[in-house]
Amino acid sequence: MKLTDIIQGIVPLAPLSLDPEVNGIYFDSREVGEGGCFVAQVGTHVDGHQYIDKAVERGAVAIVCQKDALTHIDESANEPEEVLHRLEKRYVDVAFVMVENSDFALGVMADNYYGHPSRQLKLVGITGTNGKTTTVTLLHRLFREKGFHVGLLSTIVNKVDEEEIPSTHTTPDALQLNSLLRRMVDSGCQYAFMEVSSHAIVQHRIAGLTFAGGIFSNITHDHLDFHKTMANYIAAKKMFFDNLPKGAFALTNADDRNGMVMVQNTSANVKTYSLQRMADFRCRVVEDTFQGLLLELNGQEVWTRLVGRFNAYNLTAIYATAVLCGVEESEALRLLSTLQSAEGRFQYVSGRGITAIVDYAHTPDALENVLSTINDIRKNSQMLYTVVGCGGDRDKTKRPEMASIACRLSDRLILTSDNPRTENPESILDDMESGLSLEEKSMVVRITDRRQAIKTAVMMAREGDIILVAGKGHEKYQDINGVKHHFDDREELEKLLLDDKTDDK
Repeated sequence: MKLTDIIQGIVPLAPLSLDPEVNGIYFDSREVGEGGCFVAQVGTHVDGHQYIDKAVERGAVAIVCQKDALTHIDESANEPEEVLHRLEKRYVDVAFVMVENSDFALGVMADNYYGHPSRQLKLVGITGTNGKTTTVTLLHRLFREKGFHVGLLSTIVNKVDEEEIPSTHTTPDALQLNSLLRRMVDSGCQYAFMEVSSHAIVQHRIAGLTFAGGIFSNITHDHLDFHKTMANYIAAKKMFFDNLPKGAFALTNADDRNGMVMVQNTSANVKTYSLQRMADFRCRVVEDTFQGLLLELNGQEVWTRLVGRFNAYNLTAIYATAVLCGVEESEALRLLSTLQSAEGRFQYVSGRGITAIVDYAHTPDALENVLSTINDIRKNSQMLYTVVGCGGDRDKTKRPEMASIACRLSDRLILTSDNPRTENPESILDDMESGLSLEEKSMVVRITDRRQAIKTAVMMAREGDIILVAGKGHEKYQDINGVKHHFDDREELEKLLLDDKTDDK
């Protein structure tokens, strides 16, 4: 494929001297192959412009570089154009493309290279702090049940129909993303549902994609280690809707205070959903039990297997999306009633008369939603034990808030490790405890070892009590100093609750 075809839609900031045939696109110089195009990105920790020489040595015939980063690799030059000229003189057989933003260029190039796959199916993205994984997972299931070929891009797993492809990020990098979409198109997929993270939006991983629709769930405290302020975080989410094309739909949660902010500048067709006010898709919770939710959606009742008011929002968004994608309303309700929770989202393990719940809640809002749901449903005689931690090398400001919420809404709280990564687990627990009063601290147990913390909660609980193990949900590992050790909250609970039950017989 010619370089000029790959960079279609990108405006080079200097004339191209060559137009070589390109065999592949790379953003890691170690992976560059003969005839490849290397896109030098300014990363968070590493600047790819430092590896241009390495990429050429490995056979790159084209280099895409960012204008404002060029002077960083040659401090003797006064202007980026001067650095570019020196590179072209040094490597006369290599084409150099100077652009305003390498991240954006990579997204557009990936879309071109893989033949615009997002234009060949209906791609719907969801962004927001909470609810993304549940919504896309259940949309995938609903449309599969309806008989469509469907793709899924989620935190838990990527899918082409029922074929599973491991997921490493909430939103893959631009090359992997377009490769997966191409695979979906080639397999006959008519729809694809994907999580769109705020990181991916800011880093232009979705640049070049054509969305048929976008969904906004909510926005609460999270990722401030990356975005620094809530204003930046909100602006990142809004960018997704600002870039939706005319003809797409923008479905927003009218109950969230930023719901209408998200869509105020979009060209897409705006639709709203709500549990509290008038909206295009209106939901009322008729009944909420541990067995499921009875909802009234636009005047029609439907029983669902999911639990909690927060899931009422997810289900309303799913129903609305199905209708906006052409599914008949009564059929959408029927399909909604068949859905079960996504992995690691309010999942039960019951044994010895104890109900244990595993949930991914790792933000203050998500944790409060889950605990409030349990408290709304449980009987006064049932004690609630919560086991929770916070991830290392991530937003520290939410740690005291998480502990405060968990302590306020639980009878007993056990603070433990989540994914400490490179941080000292005890320091993370110190940060969490800083959100508690002296009186509250007397009701809290600190157990750094997560396995022992879960075991302690089971030992403390009596018949009829409830245990919430929050923070990791579907994850099957603990990240400790860069090493992922196998660990599964649900597996630990099953060993303690179900194996013991079997031994008693």
